[in-house]
Amino acid sequence: MEKTLVKALATAVNDEEGHYLAQALQGIVELQQISGSLNDVDPHDLAEIVVLMPFIHERIGHAEIEKMPQLKLIATRSTGYDHIDLAAAAQHGIAVANVPGYGETAVAEQTFALVLTLSRKMHLAYTRTQQGDYSIEGLRGFDLYGKTLGVVGAGAIGLHVIRIAKGFGMNVVAYDVNQNRLLAEVLGFRYVKLDELFTISDIITLHAPALPSTQHMINRETLSTMKHGALLINTARGSLIDTQALVWALDTGILAGAGLDALEGEEFLQHEEELLNTPDTEDKLKILAHNRLLQRRDNVVITPHIAFNTEEALRRILDTTIENVQAFLQGHPSNLVKR
Repeated sequence: MEKTLVKALATAVNDEEGHYLAQALQGIVELQQISGSLNDVDPHDLAEIVVLMPFIHERIGHAEIEKMPQLKLIATRSTGYDHIDLAAAAQHGIAVANVPGYGETAVAEQTFALVLTLSRKMHLAYTRTQQGDYSIEGLRGFDLYGKTLGVVGAGAIGLHVIRIAKGFGMNVVAYDVNQNRLLAEVLGFRYVKLDELFTISDIITLHAPALPSTQHMINRETLSTMKHGALLINTARGSLIDTQALVWALDTGILAGAGLDALEGEEFLQHEEELLNTPDTEDKLKILAHNRLLQRRDNVVITPHIAFNTEEALRRILDTTIENVQAFLQGHPSNLVKR
């Protein structure tokens, strides 16, 4: 008798990712994959989904979960899981698994890509030469050597950032709720309080998770304490920064620039029409407007949340997601997220 396979859905996948998932999960699940979101799936098909494999831009709350009454596992293809309503998932008996580590080196390298772009004005130089202008007026940068880098969140990614910074001859200070004094001694950095980090750092880079306690940790109050002319880098989560306060800090010269791979409200930048169907539309429109202001600034470099986007990191994401699905269906779940 032929085995009945549970139905699984992977959203926001491209052809290459879809082919890899389909091959690995063949005979394990009946896989449906789409390049879009849950909104693009027929309601009848959604009602039969047991395993969902979304990406970070797929918001999954009460409304979405209620459309999937058979859902048992959300295996997000990401480390972050703030796009999933964990309380709603728990209420419906749905397990949530993530990919704990996959892109430490990738994100750390993207962090320094943004640092170097701003410190040497690479984006401005590139645009100028594309127009046939080879003048150097206004393109003077600064050395990283001897500057102080403040790392907010010295976990796996933050430690890779610190290793790179030391290679540039930078002084490094870090803030983290969990401190490893041995690693600090080996890598040559020191832990400081967050307010001190803001005060003394020439460049501040964020590597904290998206939690209620970290929501808008960079706000008007904290920005006002930062070293005048500092750079701010965010390759973590958009919710860490109050966008309106960031615009203010750039306008007043508190910050000399910002490199942002994650933006508050970034899920609406590509699909602005989705704002019409969400609560607090007015607040989200204000965030969107401030993001547009940031995009027009010469001293702000924005990339579309691509810090994870390397061949090696993507393969690790898919492999761990596949392992999470297999382990769950075999009765010994792995990488479960706890509320």
